[in-house]
Amino acid sequence: MTSKRSRQQGRTPFGIATIMIALAAMLTVSLFASFAEAQERVQRRNLFQMLFGGLSRERPVYEDRDYFPEQPRPKRQRQPQQRQKGLGQQKQKPKPADTAAPAPVVVEKAPDAKKVLVVGDFMAGSLGDGLKTAFEMTPGITIETRANGSSGLVREDYFNWPGTLPGYAGEVKPSVIIISLGANDRQQMQIGSTKEKFRSDLWTEEYRKRVNALAALARKEKLPVLWVGMPPFQSAAMTADMVTFNGIYREEIEKVGGQFVDIWDGFVDEAGKFVLTGSDINGQQVRLRGADGVNLTKAGKRKLAFYVEKDIRRLLGDAAATDKNVPGADELKDLVVTAPLGNEDIVKTQPIGLTDPALDGAASLLGSAAPDKGNGKSPRDLLVGKGDVAAAPAGRVDDFRLSKPSTVISNPVIRN
Repeated sequence: MTSKRSRQQGRTPFGIATIMIALAAMLTVSLFASFAEAQERVQRRNLFQMLFGGLSRERPVYEDRDYFPEQPRPKRQRQPQQRQKGLGQQKQKPKPADTAAPAPVVVEKAPDAKKVLVVGDFMAGSLGDGLKTAFEMTPGITIETRANGSSGLVREDYFNWPGTLPGYAGEVKPSVIIISLGANDRQQMQIGSTKEKFRSDLWTEEYRKRVNALAALARKEKLPVLWVGMPPFQSAAMTADMVTFNGIYREEIEKVGGQFVDIWDGFVDEAGKFVLTGSDINGQQVRLRGADGVNLTKAGKRKLAFYVEKDIRRLLGDAAATDKNVPGADELKDLVVTAPLGNEDIVKTQPIGLTDPALDGAASLLGSAAPDKGNGKSPRDLLVGKGDVAAAPAGRVDDFRLSKPSTVISNPVIRN
């Protein structure tokens, strides 16, 4: 009785469904297994190889070669191996053959060349360099620079210019003396046993006396003396002090018969402000001052010398003339005007007067007719006010007048 009841329970719908699901699962597994055998055989990879690689996939192998024929692989052409370059290294281009640079032209100074003595601080050193460039092609002038970059008129204990200048003048025997001082004098001054503060009344009075004493010492031998003023600097306070110093230099050098050379305008802009870049002696924009706003560049030194060069040439006269031995002077020989010899015949012609043009067959000059009198109104005023359009000149393309002057056109003669 019990076995019969259990067989009936096994045939219930629930049992049948379970059997069907099991059969479907077995069928699916068998289909996948057969499909996997028909496809490519791929070696399995572990987790480490899946994350970081290590096995390269092989090409699929097909059983049926008729449908999937194997294509031949193209052969790679080997390129010639190049030398491996380092990081950031670029391919070097072949360097052109070195051409010999032209040797600089050196003009020998004449034995009797006149000497110019330049004394002062570091600005005098820059001035001397610029003057050497300016007169390098002039054999009759030699520039001698005796400068101490940190010197001035305040610290006589460091460098005493009144005691040193006569020795320099006796050594060089100059024809012109140039002084450039003041850039280092913005400090307290020892007057007797006290130290006087910069720009006080006593300081200014003593400084003026020292400037006058040095200028008089330079003029002792009645030589021409040029005192070159200070240029502006990048510091506004220093620039203001240089303005005061230049006023003192001008007054004191002129008292002893010397000349003050003002260079201020060459190192400021149109508004009078300090500039690092400005025009050189040729009008080109160049860097004139160094990054510190104090020292001068090579172009700045040449421009500084430009203001003094013309005065030196004026004072020395014939010595500043270019000698005939200077390269390139032969090309100027045609420009020299010489007096004619006495035995040459000079043919004189009478000048032709502008009021007597009879020589060309005319009776009056071109444009001698009186100009038309105007009414004071321009063509624009007539057009806006009255709507009148000015007539076009005769013969112009926009001359649309009906009555035009008749022109006679001669027929060309045709010859057989």
